[in-house]
Order: sequence, then C-alpha cells, then structure tokens
Amino acid sequence: MSTFVSAISARRSQYALTDAAALSDSEIVDLIRSVAGEVPSAFNAQPQRAVVLFGEDHHRLWAIVHDALRAVVKDDTAFAATEQKIAGFDAAHGTILYFDDTTVTKNLQERFPSYAANFPVWAQQANGMLQFAVWSALAEAGIGANVQHYNPLIDDAVRDTFGIPADWKLIAQMPFGEVTAPAGEREHMPLDEQVQVRGL
Repeated sequence: MSTFVSAISARRSQYALTDAAALSDSEIVDLIRSVAGEVPSAFNAQPQRAVVLFGEDHHRLWAIVHDALRAVVKDDTAFAATEQKIAGFDAAHGTILYFDDTTVTKNLQERFPSYAANFPVWAQQANGMLQFAVWSALAEAGIGANVQHYNPLIDDAVRDTFGIPADWKLIAQMPFGEVTAPAGEREHMPLDEQVQVRGL
C-alpha cells in the first residue's frame, strides 16, 4: 500500500478527542497551509478558505453552537444528548472552519457565463477536497478529527464573533485533537460495485 493510500486509510471520524495534539499549534497551522496550497479547484480559482481556532476561540465556537441549538431544541431530554455531543467537540484541541469565498464564484460566473450554473458546484467540490486533504494530513500526523455541519444555524454568530467577511459562506466545522478511543471498524461496500471498469 502506498504512503498516500495509507494516509487516506488512517483518516476516520474520530469523536473521542482531547485538548492535546501530536504537533504544536504552529506546526498544525503550517500543515494546514501546506495542504491548502496544493488542493485543486476549477479554473485554479481557489475559493476555499479555512480559519483555524485554538484556545478560547475554539471554545467560543462551541458555545455558539450550544446556544444556537438550545434555542431550537426545547425539550430538555432531547437536548441532553445534543449537549453531550457538543461538549465532546469542545473538549478537542481546536477547530477548523471551512468557508467558500463566494466573491470568487460570482466573479467566475460573470467572466464565463456559459459555465455560470457549474461554478457553485465546483466551489463545493473544491471545499470538499480541502476538507478531505486536511483531514487525511492530520490523521497521518497522529491527530484525530471529524466534520460537522451546524451551518447555517450558526453563520451570523460565527461571522460576528470571528470577524469573517460577509461574502464567506460557512461550509463545515472540523474539531481536532488527540484520539482517546479510536473509531470502530468501517463497513465498505464491495469495491467492484463502487468502482466499475469498462474496456479492460
């Protein structure tokens, strides 16, 4: 198995995370920046954006999520499980916020109107590739992570709290940290169903 495939295989949705990491904060930022610089995008437009939260900013994010969900989940019993889940994310070392800079997409739509309908889709694909690449790189470095989607419920509060530009659309949240209880076995569909071959 190649080193690249091994890194992908190490990537899992890790939920039992603590406020520790195999790399220093500056090393984590350097890793994320290195990965971001290599991830492709349609027309090399690079609409992907990431904001890395550490310390109190990381905790502020999950307080925002907690309060936003408390406002919509009125039943105390139902909210207890949600509250426990959020506490697990808050216990991690940090969080990466992923955004789409919509000004990039709008500019491309104006410049290339025949592809206008495709650019938002391609921007989402580019963001997904960034998330996957960073997630795999963190896993290879011994740092666990998972991906959450509390947007658009938290969008306004995140924008106001962290000074996010109005044209950046929140796509996902990725808490990360040291893994204390590895994820269980993953089920795979038969690969000959997932990847089909013609003409061989």
